[in-house]
Amino acid sequence: MGRGVWIASLAGLLGVTALALHAADPAHAQEREQRGADEREQRGADESERPTAEADEVDPRAAAVVRRMSDYLTGLRRFEVTADSMTEVVLDSGQKLQLVATSNVQLDRPNLRSERRGELAHVTFYYDGDTITIYGQRQNMYAQADAPDDLDAALDFTRERLDADAPGADLLYSDSYEGLMEGVRSGIYVGPAEIDGVVCDHVAFQGEEVDFQLWVEQGERPLPRRYVIVTKDQQAAPEFAVDLHDWNLSPTFAAGTFSFEPPPGAQRIEFLEQVEARRLARGRIQGGEEGAGT
Repeated sequence: MGRGVWIASLAGLLGVTALALHAADPAHAQEREQRGADEREQRGADESERPTAEADEVDPRAAAVVRRMSDYLTGLRRFEVTADSMTEVVLDSGQKLQLVATSNVQLDRPNLRSERRGELAHVTFYYDGDTITIYGQRQNMYAQADAPDDLDAALDFTRERLDADAPGADLLYSDSYEGLMEGVRSGIYVGPAEIDGVVCDHVAFQGEEVDFQLWVEQGERPLPRRYVIVTKDQQAAPEFAVDLHDWNLSPTFAAGTFSFEPPPGAQRIEFLEQVEARRLARGRIQGGEEGAGT
């Protein structure tokens, strides 16, 4: 689904270290690699037999809801929102676990900060227009990298070079519609629905690798209120869901909100080490990956 599915590393690049220590088993690494190769080959065969969707399989009403939301978000220079998320992960046994987290996301384009508190980690993501930092409070460890000075490019850089997604990446691009709708095969307008007392337009889409649903506020503020993703390229089809609430469209941010100053005793580590830890963790746990702040 385009530039990202709003599903980043399971606990942010720092939080996944603890997961890797418990879940990664070097003795079975070769077996896991072979199993993964077999699954990818089978998925490729299945994809080759799947008919190609026509553009008119997307209900124009559903596409219009996403476009209206995208245009509105693009026009917001700054905002603050709370996100309650649930991520399913799948153990080797086939058992699904649901991991919950709450995040506070702050945006003042191009600056971005998201602090996520969850079962596995307490992680803060910073982007100040020049540098990306991910800080793990529980470990008192952080990683930093120079980044492009454009938010779209920085989000791409985070995914492609650091093997992670920034929190809420799909909705933070200058044109979120483009990224969300890329790879979509069909879409429907489900109807009106209430989320926390707010009447929303409920739309649902099927894509090449994921299906997703959106609940977008009706009226003059077409804000996303709920977002659900099902990952179809994994046998257990894990799900990611997030509820967005307490939107503040005129926030005041204190000086230094988007800049990171290492606290006393904080240890700096390299992103490369965390990329490897994440790959090891993937060998054991299959599932949707939780945003490092959402």
